[in-house]
Amino acid sequence: MSTVGLVFSNIHDQNIPDLTRKRTMASVPFGCRYRLIDFTLSNMVNSGITKVGVITHNNYQSLLDHIGTGKDWDLARRSGGIKLLPPFIASYTGAGANKLYSTRLEAMMGAMDFISRCTEDHIVLSDCDAISNIDLNDVIRQHKENNADITIVTTKVDTDNAEISSGSAVITSDENDRISDVVHYSRRVRGIKEISTNIIVATRTYLQSAVSDAISHGYTSFYSDVIDRNLLRANYFVYHYDGFYAQINSLAGYYACSMKLLEPGMGNALFGVPNRPILTKVRNSAPTRYTGDAKVKNSLIADGCLIEGVVENSIIFRGVKVGKGSVVKNCILMQDTVVGDNVTLGCVVSDKNVLIKDDRNLSGHSSLPFFISKGTMI
Repeated sequence: MSTVGLVFSNIHDQNIPDLTRKRTMASVPFGCRYRLIDFTLSNMVNSGITKVGVITHNNYQSLLDHIGTGKDWDLARRSGGIKLLPPFIASYTGAGANKLYSTRLEAMMGAMDFISRCTEDHIVLSDCDAISNIDLNDVIRQHKENNADITIVTTKVDTDNAEISSGSAVITSDENDRISDVVHYSRRVRGIKEISTNIIVATRTYLQSAVSDAISHGYTSFYSDVIDRNLLRANYFVYHYDGFYAQINSLAGYYACSMKLLEPGMGNALFGVPNRPILTKVRNSAPTRYTGDAKVKNSLIADGCLIEGVVENSIIFRGVKVGKGSVVKNCILMQDTVVGDNVTLGCVVSDKNVLIKDDRNLSGHSSLPFFISKGTMI
């Protein structure tokens, strides 16, 4: 049975306004050379999904630049391929409302034309606020075996120690993996719980019917107004995912998720899964150059960089320069950041095209990284 993908690129922008002020959540840089949407698209393409719709909202120019024709994900196709769905006005919300969507269900309402034109049997819905490498074929297989209307991918999270987004759905299921309850996460939820990863497999015809019903009733929440209201009438199941998973719901969460890549074995758990590579836009850059005084320890450094100082426990994107006598520790420096001479940086997150002049000393903390916005000179 054939499957189509639908990606929500903007839903979680408010979680990290520092990084999404001029871009979508989907196009936030991650891990030296990737964007968050790369993980979503790779999960789909690695599972044989060759038709993907991407719902946009605002600030999506960088997303357009990154995706291009989709050829880097083998999605530049005459039939199928990647479809960018432009922003829409949610006129269904009532006379005079005329607002852009703010929820997952409203986004699907605006994408109904795309969904109704699809002929595939199943549709995979996915957000861009999480990092994972999942075999969607196995999820779809279980979905079909259960004759499910909707299957939600969940993962176990210790809510006492992990930072969970307030909009996350906590899923309870029985011994047959059938969903029995859905609640929104709050601080009153304690212990190890199954949290929705917001990766959802749905039977396309059922999803069409559910969204049409939501439009007629003026519903706005997918989990509360669709899933919770129909638990006794529909076949809703969970798929338990136990692989690498990290949710980004704040700047500190983005920092912590990025730093996980430096822990032993974590990088391989995400990027080293056999037959499931993480694909991204290919850029041809010169190799990184290290001078005689350069010292690098436990760091990820992309190509096209010039390292003349000390770099420890840091993630360095393409085209970054670290000057002589400078010390960069526990930092994330995005593309084309220039660090001058004799600079000291600790727990700093710099956006693209930042210039840090000589003799500066900047420091934050892992719980509150020092953030430098795009194009800033310090």
